[in-house]
Amino acid sequence: MRKILFTILATTLCLSTAFALTNHSKINKLDAMIVAGMKDWKVPGLAAVVVKDGKVVFKKTYGVKDIDTKEPVDEDTLFNMASTTKALIAISLGILVDQGKINWEDKVVNHFASFKLSDSYITADARVKDLLSHNLGIGNADLLWVINNLTTAEIINKFQYAEKKYPLRGGFQYQNIMYVVAGELIESVSGQHWTRFVGENILKPLGMTRTQTKSKNIKKMGNYVTPHVNDFEDGVVKVGYTFTDQMGAAGMIWSSLNDISKYLIFLVNDGVNQSETLLKPETFQYLFKPHSLLTDGTVYPTNVLTKPKWNTYGLGWFQQDYRDSKLDFHTGSISGLVAIAGVMREHDMAVYVFANLDHAELRHAIMYKAIDLFAFNDNSRDWHQEVFDLYSGFKEKAIALLNKRNEDRVLDTETSLSLEQYAGSYQNEMLGEIEINVNDGQLQIDVNNYLSFVAKHWHYDTFITNKDPKWRVKLMLQFNLNELGKTADLKMFGETFVKIEQ
Repeated sequence: MRKILFTILATTLCLSTAFALTNHSKINKLDAMIVAGMKDWKVPGLAAVVVKDGKVVFKKTYGVKDIDTKEPVDEDTLFNMASTTKALIAISLGILVDQGKINWEDKVVNHFASFKLSDSYITADARVKDLLSHNLGIGNADLLWVINNLTTAEIINKFQYAEKKYPLRGGFQYQNIMYVVAGELIESVSGQHWTRFVGENILKPLGMTRTQTKSKNIKKMGNYVTPHVNDFEDGVVKVGYTFTDQMGAAGMIWSSLNDISKYLIFLVNDGVNQSETLLKPETFQYLFKPHSLLTDGTVYPTNVLTKPKWNTYGLGWFQQDYRDSKLDFHTGSISGLVAIAGVMREHDMAVYVFANLDHAELRHAIMYKAIDLFAFNDNSRDWHQEVFDLYSGFKEKAIALLNKRNEDRVLDTETSLSLEQYAGSYQNEMLGEIEINVNDGQLQIDVNNYLSFVAKHWHYDTFITNKDPKWRVKLMLQFNLNELGKTADLKMFGETFVKIEQ
C-alpha cells in the first residue's frame, strides 16, 4: 500500500513539476522572441502581459522610455492605449444600458440632438450600437483632427460634410469620429463627461490608479514614454506627442502594464471584477457579438499569415477565427506609439502589448505567439520572423514608391506662374483653410494655423514640402489652373482646397 501511495505521490509531483517547467518554458520562449524582435524592429521600449484563467502568467517590460534619457520602462510606465480605448467606451455604454438609461437600438438623435450626417436617412436611423461598429455608411474624415485643432463640438459639426460611401449598415469604414460622438452621448445620458464616467465606473472599480483618461495629464503623473518613429533615412528618432483630447474617446487613454493587467483579468472573467459585476452577462456578451462584416479591403495584413475564414467587428473589437476559436482583438496606433489587445474567451486568456515605436508590428507577433503558447501549448511557429518578413515587404514597397516618385519627376521644368501667383487662401468646406505665402523663393504653407510647411518646386505646378517632423514624410502640393490661367485650387493630403478670391 505504501508503495502504491509513494508511486501516486511521485507521479503527482512529476506532473506538477512538468507543468511548472512547461509554464516556465512558455515564459522563456515568449521572452526570447520579444528580445529578438525588439532588436530587429528597433523598438526602444515595450511592455507585455498575458492573463490565463484569471491570473497573470506573463508580465514583463523591456527597453527604455526615451532613446536619449535611456530611462528604463517599468510596470508603472504610462503608454498610450490609442484605439484600444474604444473597448472602454463600448463598456461605458453597456453600463448605461444596464442602468436602463439607454438601449442599443435607441436612435442617436434621441439622445444627442446635434448629431447630423451628410445623409438625412442615416442621421435619422443611426442607432447607439452603430456608433461603435463602423458601418454607418459615411466616409472617413480623420483629417478633421489630424490637420486642425478643433474642439470636439466643431469636429462633430464638420463631420456632416463627410460623404456617404455605402448604404447604412451595408459596409465597413473605420470611424474614429463616431466614437467621439459616443463619448458625447455618454455625457448627454449620464450627466458626466466620458472621461469621468470611465474613471468612476471602470478604472476605479478595477483599481487602475495610474490610468489617465486625458492624455495631457500624463505630464503631471510622470513616468511616461516618448513617441518614436523609424525613419527610412534617419533611423529611430523622437517625434512629438499627440495630445488630442478632443478626440479622446476614440483613442487617448494612457495606461500602464500593472493597470492593464487588471483590465485583462476583468475581460477574461466576462465582466466580473472579483465579486463585483460591472456588466450584466448578456450585456458583456453583446459587446463581443459580431455587428459588422469586414471585406477584404478592411482586414489586417496579418490575415495572410493567420488565414481566417471570417472577419467581423463587434463593439470595440475586431474579430476572426484563429485555430478554430474566436479571437477578439484591436490595435492602437498614434504617431510614435502602438498597442494591441487580444482576447481568446474560449480559452480564458488575454494578451496586451504596448510599444513606443510607430508601426512596431512586433505587437502582432507577440499576440499570436502568446496565444499559441498559453492557449494551445504550441511553439511551432516563428511568429516574429513571419511578421517581420511580411511587414518588411510593405516597407520595401513604400521605399519603391518613393523611388518611383523621384524617377517620375520631370526635371528642368518651370512653374506656369510666378511664385507670388500661387499665394493666397485655399479652402475646403470640411477640412478648413490653407494659407500660402512666399518666403525666400519657397512657398510657406500654413494649415489651419495648426501645421506649417515649407515647399519647393518639384515639377510643373507641383511642389514638395520639407519632411514633416511628426510623420517624417514629404507631402506633395498640386496646383490646378482655371481657364484664365490663374490658380483655381490645390490638392494636398489627398483633398482639394479651392482658392478664395480676394
